[in-house]
Amino acid sequence: MHIYKNLPFLIFTLIFTFLFSACGYKPSSYYAKQEMQGNVFVKLQVSLEDPKNSVLVKDAVNKILIQKLDSRMVNDINNAEVVMNLAISRVSISTLQYDKEGYNKLYKATVVISVNYYRKDNGIKKSFTVDGEYDFSIDQGSVISETNRFDAITNASNKAIDEILSKIAVSSFK
Repeated sequence: MHIYKNLPFLIFTLIFTFLFSACGYKPSSYYAKQEMQGNVFVKLQVSLEDPKNSVLVKDAVNKILIQKLDSRMVNDINNAEVVMNLAISRVSISTLQYDKEGYNKLYKATVVISVNYYRKDNGIKKSFTVDGEYDFSIDQGSVISETNRFDAITNASNKAIDEILSKIAVSSFK
């Protein structure tokens, strides 16, 4: 009699377990890890407009590859199984809003980063772009300082870099 009380719970548990284990769900980071498996060399094309931001982008991408994908970074392209090329394609700062006196009040920084990579074992080259935007304001009547510009581009770049993992996962199916 005691067995019949637990039977619905047992059936529910078995169905639930079977349903979620049989569907084959894997997170996108799984596919990105498969794509970036092995030694990875990241090559940076330094932007003459923003050399500091270019270096920050490379460091942020290295950090993501190491922390989230467990990639092994190498300093020599000959030791790499995956070669990734990064470049800041475009940086723009546009005005979003003016105040009553006609001064710029709110700005938007937009950064487009081009990423292409290839695995040496199959030689297939894949490329994509990611973009990020960051809205910022400055004091009334002020001009954008180098510090404001650098911070805005850094924040926009970080938002673009957040997309890289998902783009790598999607490109693994192509």
